[in-house]
Amino acid sequence: MSKNLSKIAKQQKIKYFLISFVDFFGVLRSKLVPARAIDEMQENGAGFAGFATWLDMTPADSDMFAIPDPDSLIQLPWNKEIGWLASDLYMDGKPVKASPRVILKEQIKKLSKKKLNMKSGVECEYFLISEDGSSIADTRDIQSKPCYDQSALMRRYELIKEICDSMIELGWNPYQNDHEDANGQFEMNWDYSDCLVTADRHVFFKFMVKSLAEKHGLRATFMPKPFSNLTGNGCHAHVSCWDGKKNKFLDKSDKLGLSKTAYNFLGGLIKNADSLSAFFNPTINSYRRINAPPTKSGATWSPSSISYTGNNRTHMVRIPDQGRFELRLMDGSANPYLLQAGVIAAGLDGLNNKIDPGEPLHCNMYEDHANYPDLPKLPNDLSESLDRLKSNKMINEAFGIDVINSYLKLRSAELKEFNNNESFDKTKPVTEWERRNTLDC
Repeated sequence: MSKNLSKIAKQQKIKYFLISFVDFFGVLRSKLVPARAIDEMQENGAGFAGFATWLDMTPADSDMFAIPDPDSLIQLPWNKEIGWLASDLYMDGKPVKASPRVILKEQIKKLSKKKLNMKSGVECEYFLISEDGSSIADTRDIQSKPCYDQSALMRRYELIKEICDSMIELGWNPYQNDHEDANGQFEMNWDYSDCLVTADRHVFFKFMVKSLAEKHGLRATFMPKPFSNLTGNGCHAHVSCWDGKKNKFLDKSDKLGLSKTAYNFLGGLIKNADSLSAFFNPTINSYRRINAPPTKSGATWSPSSISYTGNNRTHMVRIPDQGRFELRLMDGSANPYLLQAGVIAAGLDGLNNKIDPGEPLHCNMYEDHANYPDLPKLPNDLSESLDRLKSNKMINEAFGIDVINSYLKLRSAELKEFNNNESFDKTKPVTEWERRNTLDC
């Protein structure tokens, strides 16, 4: 039986609920609903006009209803009067196929037919910046190699502590917080979970970081490459597949600790990585991070070629430990649900077709890439990634051709707006147009 949100509200003294969803571009949309009305919302959903968000709809379309998932409920640690809910979108009584959370749930259902459940964790990097987004917030954070800088980390202790305390209170089991490779950049890690739970938490984490940063008089951004001379914001994903309590990716007899199932799953990701870049690196600014020249710290920490390895951070896929691998392609602008859905769709392609990922490469790809001219490359820009997505038959079938066409339509329109906009200097490493359209991703 579904949890009764009205009863929970009384027990936990929740006065309002944020009934939320994310659109194609990963923008978090919500309605604030008083607890007295939550019974109606739980049954029939909160109404939205789909055309008013980044979904491929018109003003003539029917109302879209966000039906909250009671299992996703998060009571805001910094404001206990409010409960946040992830929702699935419905229109005319049917699920909206282009709803990112619905898309992910469809991929989870397909994977479950193989008696597999994907577990995942994400590493969300972000910058703390000035109000106008033109510089980092900490003027004393100037080291050329600032990663793990204790002084810069502790100058933000009050904010980092509040975010981490919130995750502890929510039961996410956070285990480390650090200053990252760029000046003004941070990362906070919490335990992996079922991929739908991880996606919901990923959405909420971004909202939480931005909200608490504002509370402390700061501004946070997950923008892929806000500053041309600094390392960009990645969103690395750690992946494994399970059957109950058994990790089906684990094979201790293998040199890298992966099973045949894991290698086939990885093969699908290797094969489809260039097309999935349209989801994993979905903005114009994303391609400032991929193929970028070395930053002042000495490395961009982002891939350019499609390759995998052992415990080596210069490749697109790293196998840091037995029974899992890390995808280093994604950036901070990735839609949390499409990120997870894309991984499953590609993995299923690998499993269904027993795709061999080839041999791992044990080299410094940043220095030795010229020695591997035949390695497939990641797209150079958003236009190229959209073209590859359009021509990928497997992903079109997995997500539905109408869904892919809608996504392509919206992203292509954004690209056209950028190319036709003459008010911003496109010769700059990061244009003002990108800042305006990506800082709040």
